[in-house]
Amino acid sequence: MRLGVLDIGSNTGHLLVVDAHGGAAPLPAYSFKQPLRLAEHLDEAGDVTEDGINALTAFTRESVEVAEEKGVAEMLAFATSAVRDAGNSQQVLDRVHAETGVEIEVLPGDDEARLTFLAVRRWFGWSAGRLAVFDIGGGSLEIAAGLDEQPYVAWSLPLGAGRLARSYAGHRPLDDELPELRRTIRTSIAEDAGKILRGGHPDMAVATSKTFRSLARICGAAPSGDGLRVRRQLQLDDLRRWIPKLLEMTLEELSDLPGVSASRAHQIVPGALVAEACLDIFDLPAFEICPWALREGLILDRLDHLSFIGHEV
Repeated sequence: MRLGVLDIGSNTGHLLVVDAHGGAAPLPAYSFKQPLRLAEHLDEAGDVTEDGINALTAFTRESVEVAEEKGVAEMLAFATSAVRDAGNSQQVLDRVHAETGVEIEVLPGDDEARLTFLAVRRWFGWSAGRLAVFDIGGGSLEIAAGLDEQPYVAWSLPLGAGRLARSYAGHRPLDDELPELRRTIRTSIAEDAGKILRGGHPDMAVATSKTFRSLARICGAAPSGDGLRVRRQLQLDDLRRWIPKLLEMTLEELSDLPGVSASRAHQIVPGALVAEACLDIFDLPAFEICPWALREGLILDRLDHLSFIGHEV
């Protein structure tokens, strides 16, 4: 079965076309994406601006055309925190549906964490033991933990790299802005840290998605061209050595770092501060980097559902 997953994230719109059937790993067939930066297309009231709605509508329309060209049988469309938290969320979704015919589902933050956890569990398997999973997006940070395929705890915090980047002037926080930014990040994460810690220290801590992959690459992990199955880690000690350097770099210098795209360079510093806080607060020496994340979790969940109701996939 050829599935399309339309992921409307806070930074990027991404259509992933996969060939999938129950009991097998989804096989990527085609990828179409564009930078939308919806987390930064918000007005003072927290509504998605007209420019943001137009960009989202145009991308969705193009994605429908691509999906048809690639023979997609079913398309799953979802949006995360930028649309979820917008004051005009329903109006945005209604506009996109009216102009493209696509109904975009808004994922609650805990569902986002749960589906990402499912993808990570399937990637690493049962031998990973107790998992703790962390995902820094453009608008939010998702955290989940558990021993099974469903986490026993999953929650979302408004600590996305794009959201935090909007909270200070320029491409990085000034010296007098940095302490407050660190304090905000750490108190937010620590407030509910006991949800994970009470369940026992994780056997494996895993990070997913673009921000963590970029940070790992900066700190010396293998490039994406080496393949999905190459082991990649983000070590706390390496990250701590890099953060002072990142704070001194210009936007152009950040853009030139390995694994960093120009459209996300201004988000590297807040992303690094969130990653450092997660490792420190949960007493973790490193994250394993997982190539699967929310999109794959959504696909796997859909395949499980189809198998359960007796459909052939």
